[in-house]
Amino acid sequence: MSVNAAEKALVLAEALPYIRRFSGKTIVIKYGGNAMTDDALKEGFAKDIVLLKLVGINPVVVHGGGPQINELLERVGKEGKFIQGMRVTDQETMDVVEMVLGGLVNKEIVSLINTHGGKAVGLTGKDGHFIRAEKMFLSDESEDKIDIGQVGEISSIDPSLVSLLDRQDFIPVVAPIGVGANGEAYNINADLVAGKLAETLNAEKLILMTNTPGVLDKAGKLLTGLSAQQVDALFADGTIHGGMLPKISSALDAARSGVNTVHIIDGRVPHALLLEIMTDDGVGTMIRAS
Repeated sequence: MSVNAAEKALVLAEALPYIRRFSGKTIVIKYGGNAMTDDALKEGFAKDIVLLKLVGINPVVVHGGGPQINELLERVGKEGKFIQGMRVTDQETMDVVEMVLGGLVNKEIVSLINTHGGKAVGLTGKDGHFIRAEKMFLSDESEDKIDIGQVGEISSIDPSLVSLLDRQDFIPVVAPIGVGANGEAYNINADLVAGKLAETLNAEKLILMTNTPGVLDKAGKLLTGLSAQQVDALFADGTIHGGMLPKISSALDAARSGVNTVHIIDGRVPHALLLEIMTDDGVGTMIRAS
């Protein structure tokens, strides 16, 4: 037997206790970054999701699509505008967001998973009105409200539709679009949707795929394990800032609301999902409530 074959056998044996531990459990995965734009990484992600389902784990995918939205806005001659890191979403921009997130991106992910033997179903929060949202306002330095259009914050999530799909061996793929009281659509941060969905489903894990190795300290060193208190300290001293703020805030809320572990992983690493879930060597930062 070749050394390579022996190494593969060891990897498979290493996965067994993790398969036993997580079989029947729900894992919510926020899919974004390079893993959504690089063809080889997209294929690898789809295969990983199918494998997780086949060994008895229930993956629920929540995806973003910022670069794809920007690309389509440019093609229609519209410039994307951001305030405090949030996309200003007028009606025309919301139409593009729905086309990209609920259509192009969602269906590509669904198709890839199904091509590799899964049974994926695409959803937005409008389906069954399962993600209820209300208008989000930002505040400036003088505490005045800033209107950024059809950007929403989650008011409630009904888990019954996703749970039904899980029980029937389907893989839910969720676009982060919510619905208001009058049926209007709202663009919602995908990290927030993933975190709140993980809480609502009582998920075993929440995994946020990013374009960074995980949470880094001020010297750029990876912090592999953090408690909620340690994360609070990193917020306070400015170590966690910018685009990582909503991501880590969502992770922290999920950990404090009953999700067993939250992982920030590097989606640029091939098969990062399997490495994090099925091996002794994680590829990112794990956050626990305590």
